[in-house]
Amino acid sequence: MYEFDSRIRYSETDSEGQLTWLALMDYFQDCSVFHSEQVNLSVDYLIKQHMAWILSSWQICVNRMPHLAEPVTIQTWPYGMKGFFGYRNFSMNDKEGNRLAYANSIWVLMDLETGHPVRVPKEMPDRYGIEEQLPMECSSRKIAVPDIYEEREPLVVPGYFIDTNHHMNNSRYVQVALEYLPEDFSLKEIRVEYRKAAVQGDVLLPRVTMQEEQVVVALCAEDSSVYALVELIKR
Repeated sequence: MYEFDSRIRYSETDSEGQLTWLALMDYFQDCSVFHSEQVNLSVDYLIKQHMAWILSSWQICVNRMPHLAEPVTIQTWPYGMKGFFGYRNFSMNDKEGNRLAYANSIWVLMDLETGHPVRVPKEMPDRYGIEEQLPMECSSRKIAVPDIYEEREPLVVPGYFIDTNHHMNNSRYVQVALEYLPEDFSLKEIRVEYRKAAVQGDVLLPRVTMQEEQVVVALCAEDSSVYALVELIKR
């Protein structure tokens, strides 16, 4: 397991002084990057090997959002690597060790030259360390595309959405989707399925499906293929 301590910053909070969902996702994503750095499997190292871990799906659940200036510990650990898939859990805990938020994630190791998945090298699980899976109710990594939806205004992917893989960063899809939530919607869980990477200048066509207990946002390309599906689940 890899962990680091932090304190909730003003820039990471919403109008109520609580950590935002976007900041929570960034904490988890940063934690996995720090873990890779620690075991000498950094972003730079993987790029030199023409490889990158690409996120396939998220399931993020919140018991309680921490508030401004609250100390927290962020943890991550892989619980399996098989074929070209990697499976990783995350947790954010308060100073008493209570779990504030947790997540399950599935990753694909990609060959950057061919654009195809590549089998995980034998030494990689040993360097990361494989631990027990977090006991949680895991959803499928697949999200169904709703048949009924409302089309919203197109969005051109800006440069500040792009990360070191030269793709739209994982959390930015959620940032876009959160804009379509009703004001009285209390969010407890987010699921994301990533289908293809958007790059700077791509046009996102949001298709929003409002249901009683959830909102599903399909971020589509101009040919109607799907970049990502975001399911926002009500508390």
